[in-house]
Amino acid sequence: MISDSSQEAASFAVPGAVCRIPEPNSTDAAARREGVAAVDASLIDVRFRDPLGCSRQVPWLEAAQDVPFEDSPAVRPFPVRRGRRVAPGWWWSSTTGRLVAYGSGVMRTELMLLDREPTVVALACRPVELVWREGSRVVGHAPQLMARLQDAGGLLLDCAGRSGPSARLALRARVVAAAAQAAGWSYRLAGPPDPVLVANVRWLAGYRHSRYAAGPWMPALLEVFASPRPAVEAVCELGDPIVVWPAVFHALWSGVLRVRLDEPLHERVVVSVARQEAEAA
Repeated sequence: MISDSSQEAASFAVPGAVCRIPEPNSTDAAARREGVAAVDASLIDVRFRDPLGCSRQVPWLEAAQDVPFEDSPAVRPFPVRRGRRVAPGWWWSSTTGRLVAYGSGVMRTELMLLDREPTVVALACRPVELVWREGSRVVGHAPQLMARLQDAGGLLLDCAGRSGPSARLALRARVVAAAAQAAGWSYRLAGPPDPVLVANVRWLAGYRHSRYAAGPWMPALLEVFASPRPAVEAVCELGDPIVVWPAVFHALWSGVLRVRLDEPLHERVVVSVARQEAEAA
């Protein structure tokens, strides 16, 4: 199992950074005892790198509405650690048709799952770091993934390890969730996904490129799966299985066809046309 890299991203002091959060006083002692979630979102800054690679730090609530963070490189490089089964690499996103850099196996898995979500229009790994004050310290947190959604809002996501989030990550997550909500975004602290789901989606991801699409015989594909039926029966009706199976897998990845992904995929798995495709046909 790939170890979680969220702790590395959980705390990062910015040397010399100008933090606009005032020094705490006795009136907010109770809030501090409740944890760092009492941080005012209007006093949180965001650090990111512009397309030229220059580091910038600006108010979060302003930047969240105007800055295309999905076009920013990682706010800091992904380290290569000895003994890791998965080193930093690149994921080709079928959502954008571009490569997205990731830093660990857990990031790659969540990136793969987000790439299949229909509400996601762009993806990036660790493009921003939120910066605020905890007591006398200036700290920050760089969520592991960021997704731009169809409604122009955004999603920030962190990956918890098999034993759950650390105490530090849990505290940081409360601040980030409140900051995201204040900006009209959302935040997700994702636990380890179902291994069956991951295995199925990883298989379908191998056929995510548009070269596997059914193309001109898409109507025939929709017709043969108009009623739920075992996949192998419909594939044999359509023609040469060597040609048809990749198109079926691509349609399952893209959501044109649907199947239960919490159960292992096999040739007799029941497949049907997704509701929205049936209504459009």
